[in-house]
Amino acid sequence: MQLNGKTALVTGGGRGIGQGIALALAEAGADVAVADLDTDIARETSARIEALGCHSTPFQVDVTDSGSVNKLIGDVVSTFGQLDIAVNNAGIISIKSVDALSAEDWDQVMAVNARGVFLCTQAELGVMRPRQFGRIINVASIAGKIGFPDLSHYSASKFAVIGFTNAVAKEVAAEGITVNALCPGIVGTGMWRGEDGLSGRWRQPGESEAESWERHQKTLLPQGVAQTPEDMGQLAVYLANAEHVTGQAIAVDGGFSL
Repeated sequence: MQLNGKTALVTGGGRGIGQGIALALAEAGADVAVADLDTDIARETSARIEALGCHSTPFQVDVTDSGSVNKLIGDVVSTFGQLDIAVNNAGIISIKSVDALSAEDWDQVMAVNARGVFLCTQAELGVMRPRQFGRIINVASIAGKIGFPDLSHYSASKFAVIGFTNAVAKEVAAEGITVNALCPGIVGTGMWRGEDGLSGRWRQPGESEAESWERHQKTLLPQGVAQTPEDMGQLAVYLANAEHVTGQAIAVDGGFSL
């Protein structure tokens, strides 16, 4: 599954899952625009893509701001000449029980995770529809299929992404554009790892964060091992190629959500 001659955009591409997806697309031959709120980490990912022999340019974007998003899409097309694949990955998380959740906490997570996907998808369709071709991949989560305690606001935002993706896919299905959701499972990035992550918060008495992380892999995942950003990249490459897969929310989660 090669992507030679294609241009991809990955928001939140500077680290973690976004970086894994950006690198996988480049390894398949795509030129990649790396967009992030932090231009320094976007620049680091772009340098790694250039080392693979593909063209890459870092961009700054605030996905909650329509002006910033529209400027990004215009700049990508001006720089690369086209936009074929868009991975709307930028997202945030906070871990709070529903009684501790403020309206501001709710609004912030929904603004980035749901509004951001909407604004990016809308702008991307503006340049894809005239060409009658495009692949849009919205990064959701298994928390968009299964609720998690202390993540009611995060789960709500990711459930929203899945519903939005399915609806938009049907709107553009006859225009050569596919729209799918990629649902990462338990990945050892900021949501799970560290004292402030889920494995730190859900420790048992006397258990270290690392021991909690190992226990959650063994108890939650039929395969017994966590997924990686590279795993997410493999699915993104597939969806970037798949002509007749659209409106789906596909989990890469080691069997967790079967």
